Amino acid sequence: MSSVQRQSSSGSDGSVVDDKKRKKMQSNRESARRSRMKKQKRVEELTVEISRLQISNGQIGQSIDAKDKAYSEVEAWNNVMRAQEKELTDRLRYLESIEQTFVEFSGVFDEDINNDMAEMQDSLLNPWQLPYSTQPITASSADMFLDWP
Repeated sequence: MSSVQRQSSSGSDGSVVDDKKRKKMQSNRESARRSRMKKQKRVEELTVEISRLQISNGQIGQSIDAKDKAYSEVEAWNNVMRAQEKELTDRLRYLESIEQTFVEFSGVFDEDINNDMAEMQDSLLNPWQLPYSTQPITASSADMFLDWP
């Protein structure tokens, strides 16, 4: 029935429908253009965000590499320190065993050790006073010049 009504209506009614149709198409085109522009703007924003994140990612990667290197250096230093600790512990045990042996035998040789220690201390405290007797060395002046060239 609507097709019959259109045909019976005057030409002005057809132009009104065409105007509405044209306005709707124009509105749709404008909406599509705004949508494309909005989409393009979002793509540009995301591209900038990607660039920023890539730079940030690179900086984080460099930071991780630096920390890995520092960790490796500290780990190597710790290994050296552990080895030194073991070596010093072994030396200490060895010296303690020597001390223990000395203590065990000190009862046997107490008097000899005390005498030797006293002599050693005296000679260390007075280096010019030797613990043994010294005899003067004599030489005549004639003997001194015999080997002179």
